[in-house]
Amino acid sequence: MQKTVEYEKLTPRDMDALWELQKKYKAEIGEDEPGEAEKARLAEAIAKGLISFYGARNGTDQIGCCSVTVGFSTFDYRSCGVFEDFYICPAYRHRGVARQLAAFAYRESGVGSLTVGCADCDVPMYRAIGFSVPLGNLLAYE
Repeated sequence: MQKTVEYEKLTPRDMDALWELQKKYKAEIGEDEPGEAEKARLAEAIAKGLISFYGARNGTDQIGCCSVTVGFSTFDYRSCGVFEDFYICPAYRHRGVARQLAAFAYRESGVGSLTVGCADCDVPMYRAIGFSVPLGNLLAYE
């Protein structure tokens, strides 16, 4: 039986589950599987607050993730975020999980604006989950 999907900011204790999603993400986009050195660098970046990950969980299973890296923009003199590392397990796609995870990451990160850079083929998907403001080759979250 499917439980209610919950959204949360991931912490270092979630690293193993996050790492499994990272490997699935890389495989799906045709990139090499990252190794232990990359895992250690990612864990260090999370611990230092250089990147934050947000997850979607169904019971005890991590079913999706994304990251937000925070910077500052003089466009509106507020913090800004870059949305990356977006992955939803195939069995949970087209169920609203992606839209809810993106909205949760935007709210929880506290940024004034959230942008994503993507391949042309991914633009419709990112628009569907809320990135609808065109900024040249970037899309901003409303």
